[in-house]
Amino acid sequence: MAESLLSFTDRGIYCAAGDFFIDPWRPVDRALITHGHADHSRPGMGRYLATDAAAPVMRHRLGDIAIDTIAFGERRQINDVTVSFHPAGHVPGSAQIRVEHRGEVWVVSGDYKTTPDGLSEPFEPVRCHAFISECTFGLPVFKWAPEDDVRAELNDWWRRNAADGKTSIIGAYALGKAQRLLTSVDPGIGPILTHGAVENTNAVMRHQGIALPDTLRVTPDMDPKAQKGALVVAPPSALGTPWARRFGPSSTAFASGWMAMRGVRRRRAADRGFVISDHADWPGLNAAIAETGAERIFVTHGYTSIFRRWLESQGYDAAIVETEYEGESLDAAEPEDAA
Repeated sequence: MAESLLSFTDRGIYCAAGDFFIDPWRPVDRALITHGHADHSRPGMGRYLATDAAAPVMRHRLGDIAIDTIAFGERRQINDVTVSFHPAGHVPGSAQIRVEHRGEVWVVSGDYKTTPDGLSEPFEPVRCHAFISECTFGLPVFKWAPEDDVRAELNDWWRRNAADGKTSIIGAYALGKAQRLLTSVDPGIGPILTHGAVENTNAVMRHQGIALPDTLRVTPDMDPKAQKGALVVAPPSALGTPWARRFGPSSTAFASGWMAMRGVRRRRAADRGFVISDHADWPGLNAAIAETGAERIFVTHGYTSIFRRWLESQGYDAAIVETEYEGESLDAAEPEDAA
């Protein structure tokens, strides 16, 4: 099978038959976008196409853009190509993009998570001939605990801190991870405070009908020490800063799939690490790929070399695609946290 349906260029993943790009990282005329995180949805495109649920956050982040929307499962003809968007389970509105031309089907997964989290539209396997997959957590060590167990751990941590007179501060991406935490915690434990970047995204999601618990934006004139036993949800880059220290006695935590690795937990210097990710774990990656029925797999952003070798050992025709997607980062400037 030829590689002509989708090609990999210095501007992004390109479909010549449809004359469009998917999640391009350089300005192009027509861009199909899997979701609103900053490494996949960038400024400067002439025209955007995204799901109904992803568009509000994209407008919030990118401003006055020319964006058309599409419903999950809706088929759209672009020149000689039929495209459709299918739930990726990563964040609300996130999609895998199916591209069909003359009987050949490719799927670009973007970022995805195969286990339902109660917030994002659940992942939907899509049959195809070729599948472009992330592998952010493409090692066997990464295996996520059941959602109920994670919720119990999170609430127990907050409850103990509140009983000890401490504020609980947790770092989470402003889009997706923060809202997932908010829908996981027990509001009866205490007040929930949010960093401005988180609350701005909350407002967008509430406006589009996504149910979130009541939260209180942290403002310069707020006396944070008056919020006894509070939970504070902030971008990871806010941890350890004067903004966070204003809350007085506190316990800090970081929510990320990387918390599964002990060395990473120590490097973050947080009191607690919660293994919570909006990306697929090792079993999820393998299950998603198997369910596509694809023989050709292209892997990007993550443990690409290791995961490609594993896929080849399982009989797949696997290759690495160099892209500028960054997945779930632990650095100060998180690609999924720009707002």
